[in-house]
Amino acid sequence: MNLVGALIVLAVLLTATIVLGVFLQWRQNRPQRDIPHEVVQPERLGADGLGATATLLQFSTELCARCPGVHRTLAAVADAHPGVRHLDIDVTHRPDIAKHFHVLQTPTTLVLDSAGVVQTRFGGAPSRDVLELELTRLTEAADVR
Repeated sequence: MNLVGALIVLAVLLTATIVLGVFLQWRQNRPQRDIPHEVVQPERLGADGLGATATLLQFSTELCARCPGVHRTLAAVADAHPGVRHLDIDVTHRPDIAKHFHVLQTPTTLVLDSAGVVQTRFGGAPSRDVLELELTRLTEAADVR
């Protein structure tokens, strides 16, 4: 292969890598709502219960750099909404929980309804605005029922 061919291959690989990186970054902080039906049992997580309206379930690890900031955000959002609880589960020494909930990155946040059913999933650090919208959507849906 000559130099021009090698440069073309290198340019194609670089472009593909950039496009994939941009796509993954775009997708990372978007809420996922097409989640298979699952009811979270708080006892399995070592918690004494869920929120009366909703639960913000955060999965963290000891070495996660963004987890403390997400913890503060989720705790503030939960404190601002009556009936919303924030649970932070460290999966560093609980690979069974990480495997069960398919936690491939931390932080991962699940928004649960009052029955513990997973409604929304965030990979990465969700913004406060998006969390507020999800809680509003969840409480409005509960009011309709």
